[in-house]
Amino acid sequence: MYVSLRQVPPAPEAGSSGSVSASSAPPPRRVAPVVVTLGFVSLLTDISSESVAAILPLYLTVGLGVSTLAYGFIDALYQGVSALVRIAGGWSADRSGHPKWVALTGYALSCVARVGFLLATGVGAIAAVVAADRVGKGIRSAPRDAIISAATAPQHTAYAFGVHRSLDTVGAVIGPVLAFAILWWIPDGYLTVMMVSLGFALLGVVLLGLFVEDRPASAGTASPAAVRPARPRGPGPRWRDLAAPGMVRLLVVAGVLGLLSVGDGFVYLALLERGGFAAHWFPLLYVGTSVAYLLLALPLGRIADRYGRARTMVLGHVALLAAYVAAAAPLAPALGTVVALALLGLFYAATDGVLAAIAGRVVTPALRASGIASAQTVVALARMAASAGFGLLWFWVGPGAALLLVAAALAVVVVPALVVLAPLDRAEAAR
Repeated sequence: MYVSLRQVPPAPEAGSSGSVSASSAPPPRRVAPVVVTLGFVSLLTDISSESVAAILPLYLTVGLGVSTLAYGFIDALYQGVSALVRIAGGWSADRSGHPKWVALTGYALSCVARVGFLLATGVGAIAAVVAADRVGKGIRSAPRDAIISAATAPQHTAYAFGVHRSLDTVGAVIGPVLAFAILWWIPDGYLTVMMVSLGFALLGVVLLGLFVEDRPASAGTASPAAVRPARPRGPGPRWRDLAAPGMVRLLVVAGVLGLLSVGDGFVYLALLERGGFAAHWFPLLYVGTSVAYLLLALPLGRIADRYGRARTMVLGHVALLAAYVAAAAPLAPALGTVVALALLGLFYAATDGVLAAIAGRVVTPALRASGIASAQTVVALARMAASAGFGLLWFWVGPGAALLLVAAALAVVVVPALVVLAPLDRAEAAR
């Protein structure tokens, strides 16, 4: 439960005016308790989801004998389905005024999907379970981020998202390590991994249901009741209200940059092709990127709040550009691998939570979840298209040349992106 962040002032001394200067009040906390709680919800959920994601290719192709073509279809569902329902989740949260319960629905649906993994054996059944899991992710993301944004003072928004994403990333690190530890002791223990995954998913749902308030107070306010707006009457939020100039700028730039952000898997495959490590280490590359993200999320959140969130997000793509070059350049294989993983972690630390922080402030509070969902959806769909196009580019020119071509395209668009989004940082600084 979110608690008041202001201390009760002492009784005025005799002869005083009895008033307390606003400047004497302590500043609001950077991170509200609800942000930390939601971080642990995401930590538990990511342990659950990433432990399954780490073994899913092995389970399908080795355990169930699924063809690589069928696995490609399932992986496309895993990557893309959540993007198709994010806006619906955000809109439902804004329209109902109850983001917690919309988010809880998404977490619960993913939890039910964990049961489905234990029962499904055919390609169709597995595909349906994966789709349900990703729909749950899509539903929960924007309402959860809207709660974080609403509970945080404007000057600390990116930092608060950095705290949440750091805890989330701890789960992303633990999940694959836990899965491979189980398979180390039980070589065919895929179902054991899924049972453990179900347990962590249940813990996340319980933590959200019992300890997260539906509409917590904003940072620096006296109580939730003092800041909760009246239940919306009439038609409620309208789609056209999202078309504010700042939001349009953000969506266009985020979409263009997303089209030049190919999937991490391609970078890892390029590193593997260079011979920097044995194939059985391949899944742990995801852990390496997550560790780098974990270490950098909080510092980048502070930098974004201080020097400009839009500027930080755009410049984060310079790290992505450098990661492509590191994977394609003739560096020593081990050095190229370490540098590429560190740069990918830097890229995500500068963009993931920062994008949500920007979108949550560009729109009105009544459209906060929808704004965040719109930005995340545009990026997710753009990255899906980027991965599909990059697969063809890889086939035509090879991995190294393909990565360098995308890096060159990123270098061309970074400066125009900075110019287009500069008004967002200026508007935020003027508030």
